[in-house]
Amino acid sequence: MLAVSALSGCSALGTAPTVAAETTAVETTSEETEASAAGTESIEAEAAESESTEAAADGGSRLDDILARGYIEVATEPYFAPNEFIDPSKQGDDKYVGSDIELARYIADQLGVECHIIPLEFDAVLTGITDGKYDLAISALAYTPARAEAMEMSVGYRFGEITQYGLMIREEDEENIKTPDDLADKVVVCQAGSLQELFATQQIPAMKELKRTSSSNDAYLTVQEGKADVAVVAKETAQLYIDANPEGKLMVVPDYAFEVDESTQGTRIGITKGETALLDKVNEILNELVPTGQYDEWYEEYSEYARSLGL
Repeated sequence: MLAVSALSGCSALGTAPTVAAETTAVETTSEETEASAAGTESIEAEAAESESTEAAADGGSRLDDILARGYIEVATEPYFAPNEFIDPSKQGDDKYVGSDIELARYIADQLGVECHIIPLEFDAVLTGITDGKYDLAISALAYTPARAEAMEMSVGYRFGEITQYGLMIREEDEENIKTPDDLADKVVVCQAGSLQELFATQQIPAMKELKRTSSSNDAYLTVQEGKADVAVVAKETAQLYIDANPEGKLMVVPDYAFEVDESTQGTRIGITKGETALLDKVNEILNELVPTGQYDEWYEEYSEYARSLGL
């Protein structure tokens, strides 16, 4: 069993209410159990949102506010292994695990404050930062020009090989779906608000319908259950799911990847626009941590952890 580092106290303030689905969205599956257990935790999360937003409005920098109150609020969508996911064998705060969760704890420790994890749907992670509700978004954020306009984005903290994005299909469709040109009469699904959605809307010339889900896992399940034909995915993360769930009979289309701007590579941290003191401090911490290889070690360790849970 992987030992989770105990760098600082790290508590979760509850799952946000489910965002109303748009007409193209599908119902979530893996998150329903979490949503039903939200209860009083959601009330605590809303109270924390209000407190954080009011403090930020008082005129001081967000960094000063964090240091004064003694904790940092980190928004994440905990359904994207190995970065952030849930260990169902654990309870309370301990169930949130992953390489990004370790990073959140590390940053809190470097600041000398507690870490409060705020589990949300991905759309809510993004709006929570752009609206100034939370301090950091640490949720496998990829760079996009739109995000860079809406929020401050840190230096990259995980690079490795250039992240590839592609198509997940059912094995039975291998001969019929090889590139986006084959999708004119297909139903496509992707995670709402993600880089995958950008690829779906900009690099697929035609499709029958585009569905959006609140998590990557739900996109995988939508294809697995026959509710969509293709999911636009991060290939490495999708392969983790496929390896852990062979009964799903899914596969990533070989020999195809969406075009990615290499200059925008690197997983980032999102911070409310204009909070440059906090951005500079986070970048300072990352610039010291990344060269040590510690984050990549966390990533590999939690990849194995996720496989052991069948994620």
